[in-house]
Amino acid sequence: MSSSGAVPLYTEPTRRELSERQARTVQRLADAAVAELRARGYDALTVRNVARRAGVAPATAYTYFTSREHLVTEVFWRRLLGLGDPRVDRRRAAAARVSEALADVLLLVADEPELAAACTVAMLATDPDVKHLRDRIGQQLHRRIVSALGEASDPKAVQALEFAVAGALVQAGAGHLAYHELPEIIAGVAGLLFGSRP
Repeated sequence: MSSSGAVPLYTEPTRRELSERQARTVQRLADAAVAELRARGYDALTVRNVARRAGVAPATAYTYFTSREHLVTEVFWRRLLGLGDPRVDRRRAAAARVSEALADVLLLVADEPELAAACTVAMLATDPDVKHLRDRIGQQLHRRIVSALGEASDPKAVQALEFAVAGALVQAGAGHLAYHELPEIIAGVAGLLFGSRP
């Protein structure tokens, strides 16, 4: 991702496949949402204001995003996809592999406090589109953990790590932990689960 905070161009949205033109519109809205959060914060964020900043008609914006929570969760989802697959060094111990596979996710919004706070609130919304994206985010985290541990990994250990990551992100979003502390915290959890076993 660029330092400007721009999200990558994806044609797979929450509910339907997008044409390239539609994908560019959604990307403009996602970029504008980040700019609006930086300028005004989450409390003042509306889909209408984001549409104005993006140069998109509000009615058009609402065809893609049902709520501000949906829009913010989409920004996080796109950034997560933009990380690509983690590189896993099979020679390292299991705890180290898990730490490597999750570090960039844990730091995804670390340097953007407004976006981090918005994601924490938005991703807990009951909006069906948010739930859909939240499920997909969970699947990506699951996939990263399993790729680090291997397909024969203990499902209970994978679930424990998923809970630890979700809890750590919520704690950081609520201001109880610093995002930059999260990789070390999750490394500690992985160490408790796996010790130094390969």
